Amino acid sequence: MKIGIIGSGVVAQTLGTGFLRHGHEVMLGTRDSSKLADWLKANSTGHVGDFAGTGKFAELVVLAVKGSVAADAIRSAGGNALSGKTVIDATNPIAEEAPVNGVLKFSTDCNQSLMEKLQREFSGVHFVKAFNSVGAARMVDPTYKEGKPTMFICGNDEQAKQGVTKILDQFGWETADMGKVEAARAIEPLCILWCIPGFLRNEWTHAFKLLH
Repeated sequence: MKIGIIGSGVVAQTLGTGFLRHGHEVMLGTRDSSKLADWLKANSTGHVGDFAGTGKFAELVVLAVKGSVAADAIRSAGGNALSGKTVIDATNPIAEEAPVNGVLKFSTDCNQSLMEKLQREFSGVHFVKAFNSVGAARMVDPTYKEGKPTMFICGNDEQAKQGVTKILDQFGWETADMGKVEAARAIEPLCILWCIPGFLRNEWTHAFKLLH
């Protein structure tokens, strides 16, 4: 597939490399291409463009920016141009405040997720929440002695979720579909829980596992 990743940070670069490794075409979208110079040197088959060009290039889009600029990034990528496309939403609504005893603060409350806001504004886009509750180092081909970790996803479009599940299969995850967009109210705060051991004990390599 042609994968367009909106963002130029560690998450965007990690996923971009992972998609290339698994045989996809990849373009990273950025407002400052100099941020991706090293990534391009290490990934010569990858592409870099602006947000709009990346949106047009992509069959499937990954949104990998700070939560506070997520809506603006989608607008810049062409919200209407993305209508009908699957957008993997890897964002979290983290507030611009330091954690307290390891606990981050969100800009949303427990009755409204960031993904719900995005879905309302860009109603034609098929958002699927994924990759928001694990560190970049373990997003692609994670290896644990206990087996495959679980990626929790949600979204309103069943076909879009099936496509994202295939990608997660490629990347070495098991998928737990939590239902419609409202489930992002529960999935996004997993980021808070995941970060606590990191802030308290500098442990950043864990992942969640759902046992049946």
